[in-house]
Amino acid sequence: MIQKKVVLVLVCSIAAVTATATTLTARRAPLHREMPPSARAEQRVRVQVLNATRTRGLARRAMLYLRDQGFDVVEVGTTTPTLDTTVVLDRSRHPTWAREVASSLGAARVETRPDSSRYLDVTVLVGASWRPPAKPFYP
Repeated sequence: MIQKKVVLVLVCSIAAVTATATTLTARRAPLHREMPPSARAEQRVRVQVLNATRTRGLARRAMLYLRDQGFDVVEVGTTTPTLDTTVVLDRSRHPTWAREVASSLGAARVETRPDSSRYLDVTVLVGASWRPPAKPFYP
């Protein structure tokens, strides 16, 4: 009798957790438009995002966007030379990874600047021409 009650409680608990997880997943809207599978990261590409503008918080918005795209953003910061256009730097001699990051950001220039002293694959210098996607509206 006690074993039946334990099994019943366990089954009800699993059903409640599953229903809650499904409801929370269904409510969360993506922060971006869907990108084609070719533009998404196939591997865990380590990305550093640096704000190269005077607009506060632009690197953070780019970080959130790139994480939604499947990239592993490991560092966010600012840099002193301001840029008009976004530049993606290939740090690990994987130009396809840099092109994937650039294509997910839109119009970005790709340059190769290997740096083996860093634990990074790609550095993104966010320029003033990059516009973050619209934030979702939750009424």
